Amino acid sequence: MMGLRLLRIIWVITRYRLDTLLPLARLPWWLRLAFLLSPLRLVPVGRRSGGERLRLALESLGPIFVKFGQLLSTRRDLLPEEIADELRRLQDQVPPFPGREARALVEAELHLPIDAAFAHFEPEPLASASIAQVHAARLHSGEDVVVKIIRPGIDSVMRQDMALMYRVAGLLTLIPEARRLRPVEVVRDYESTLFDELDLHKEAANTSQLKRNFKDSPLLYVPTIHWSHTRRRVMVQERIHGVPVADIAALRTQGTDLKRLAERGVEIFFTQVFRDNFFHADMHPGNIFVARENPHDPQYIAIDCGIVGSLTREDQDYLARNLLAFFHQDYYEVAALHIESGWVGEETRANEFAAAIRTVCEPILEKPLKDISFGQVLLGLFQTARRFNMEVQPQLVLLQKTLLNIEGLGRQLYPDLDLWTTAKPYLERWMKERAGVTGFWESLKRQAPELSRQLPELPSVAHQALSRIEHEHRQRRRQVQAMSGIQQQLRENRRSARRLRLGLLLGGLALVWQPLFEWAAGQPWPVLAAATLGLLLLAWQ
Repeated sequence: MMGLRLLRIIWVITRYRLDTLLPLARLPWWLRLAFLLSPLRLVPVGRRSGGERLRLALESLGPIFVKFGQLLSTRRDLLPEEIADELRRLQDQVPPFPGREARALVEAELHLPIDAAFAHFEPEPLASASIAQVHAARLHSGEDVVVKIIRPGIDSVMRQDMALMYRVAGLLTLIPEARRLRPVEVVRDYESTLFDELDLHKEAANTSQLKRNFKDSPLLYVPTIHWSHTRRRVMVQERIHGVPVADIAALRTQGTDLKRLAERGVEIFFTQVFRDNFFHADMHPGNIFVARENPHDPQYIAIDCGIVGSLTREDQDYLARNLLAFFHQDYYEVAALHIESGWVGEETRANEFAAAIRTVCEPILEKPLKDISFGQVLLGLFQTARRFNMEVQPQLVLLQKTLLNIEGLGRQLYPDLDLWTTAKPYLERWMKERAGVTGFWESLKRQAPELSRQLPELPSVAHQALSRIEHEHRQRRRQVQAMSGIQQQLRENRRSARRLRLGLLLGGLALVWQPLFEWAAGQPWPVLAAATLGLLLLAWQ
């Protein structure tokens, strides 16, 4: 099956003539050969643009490739406008599966006829994405809702693609430079987040959590989940009526303050990461809307919380300190933090690493703030750190992807968005709260229940600790005595061995000299004296 899937990928690439978009010289020789020998190269490109052919190829290859296209569509600073416009259609215009299949799946999951579950169910989907599609409906209580349904048979396709990605990642580990990117771990992390999207119970729980985090917030609104109609492959939530964030013309028509909207997107991201430690990690334009009310004080609406991320407190601290060091252009601090966190080897010299970072980043940071792309800074940092054996941190991959999405979206809304100036005050305030009296008090409140539970047990715990220390001391004394006995025995054994060797030596000499002694015993003393004198003269010579 793996080989068939690989052949299909090659077939699709050649069928849509993506070789005209790829730098073939940089591909592996076997892949270049496959393209060159493919009879599908004879298929004319036709009138379809390169962007349209790329979109159609990604759609035909399935959800993993569609999601890759979704990520690319937010990076207009990296793509030609024509390609970005086409890839944007992947957000919610993937070809749908038939309405009768959707109806059957809902009935199977809810164990109810569709008319019993809903007062009305629209067979034509509102939107169709890579893993699921959405239908409009109305509950018997009169509330308008949307019904999200997982695509039939998507599991097997995704498993095939993930198996292929693991195979490629395994091959990459044979290359020393690629090994530092930890490709297998990155694929494993991507797999867990991707397959989480197949369980709509998890998405519903994530949505409810995000809604609680931004309750009554002017920044972000999250629709309500109807748990009574939610199952593993079907989710029902409140229907929202907002303007798609990618529809810049509609936002301008209603008088939306685009600068404020772009800055609020950055604020929402940093609030999720640092205040809540729970962030929406799939913030492409297809999942974000803008409320129609109060266009001068715009509010975001977020849907599709299938992929969320969180960081450890240590990673939060290191990330915030790294970003602040970048904002202050303190490259030595950036280098020291990377070494301290273990992101680069501890044998790395901080001053050499700092000099390398300065060489790459200084030209970028000397530009006007509005022209600085955080994506460019990240890319420059990674290229530099690769020379110092920096490894990719899988726990930060989702965060990096989300931050790039936010920057791409913000610049699309307001090209002069200054991510650095917008984020810097927030991070400085957060670090001050984290390290100050407020942070100490919050930490104490978090630990108070555990401390109150352990407090009555402290005398018993202290007694056990002292008993354990005394027991360890006794064990240590016994071990010292045993070692002394062993050493004494070894000394005795060495002395016995020396005596044995001396005895064997003397015995051997006696055996060698015995015939001479026997001859000397039978000779008169004048002969012995003459023999002795002869030996002395011989030795003197």
